Amino acid sequence: MEDGGKAHTAIVGWACMTLCLVSYAAAFSQGASLSACTDMMPRHLRVQLHSSSNNYITVHTNMSFYFPGDKVPVTVRSTRDYMGFMLQARKVSNNEITGTFIVLPPGSKLLTCFEDGDTVTHSDKSLKRNLSFVWKAPDQPVGDIKFFISIVQSYFVYWAKIESAVVAQGGQN
Repeated sequence: MEDGGKAHTAIVGWACMTLCLVSYAAAFSQGASLSACTDMMPRHLRVQLHSSSNNYITVHTNMSFYFPGDKVPVTVRSTRDYMGFMLQARKVSNNEITGTFIVLPPGSKLLTCFEDGDTVTHSDKSLKRNLSFVWKAPDQPVGDIKFFISIVQSYFVYWAKIESAVVAQGGQN
């Protein structure tokens, strides 16, 4: 009877651990967590960070400068499929998140890190490749910006803070 009790306890323990891990993984299948807002790092278990200089992703905008209140198209291009992402615009001067996203592709949703709509993340774990967004600059001057994206290829493999070229604020002295 003792062996049966140990086996039962081991099975119950294994089942609880498995359910906890599955629910933890499922939480991120619908987008990044707010805990990733500052450093843009996925909070997965045992993830493998890859060098942001060695990736297959580009973040591009066809504008080299913008003015306060402008709408800036942002395109994320990839040569491989990925499941998750987090996209932000940040001030070059102090790395603060700025602006809001106003147009999102399917499979995306807004996340509020510091202000409504300042971050975009995935809303499902469907495979993604090329995505287009529109970012709205704040009405007040904030200076030059860069777009940053973190990409999750799989639960265990990701690239953090891949950056665009600088988009300069027009009209600065």
